[in-house]
Amino acid sequence: MGTPGNGTVQAAGCVLWRRSPLDGELEICLVHRPKYDDWSHPKGKLRRDEEPLAGALREVEEETGHVAAPGPALPTVRYVANGRPKQVRYWAAEAVAGSFVPSDEVDRVLWLPPGPARLRLTRPHDRDLVDALLEALRLT
Repeated sequence: MGTPGNGTVQAAGCVLWRRSPLDGELEICLVHRPKYDDWSHPKGKLRRDEEPLAGALREVEEETGHVAAPGPALPTVRYVANGRPKQVRYWAAEAVAGSFVPSDEVDRVLWLPPGPARLRLTRPHDRDLVDALLEALRLT
């Protein structure tokens, strides 16, 4: 299902969040992908016949090591990647268990408050998802 008949690459991900173990404030998980040297939200291409939410939660676990409890749907992001249209469906998701182990795909994660997370994200459409998460959690 990564690429249906219309040629659009189908992907899914989450804006992963937790309450800081230090002060209880909201933190957002960002992943660093060495292949692109960028900071983004955990996401990836869907497998054949995979439901988008299931794919989003799978990608979160693969990239961050965390199991997540899904929350509200967030805006779908559309852009062109490698000359092909791509559509990424997103959900808010709370990290409930797990720990990060570096891999070739994701070598670092950061847990940051919303403001610093917005600044660290590489792409503007990823920054907009921080605002969408805050709105979805009614923290704006």
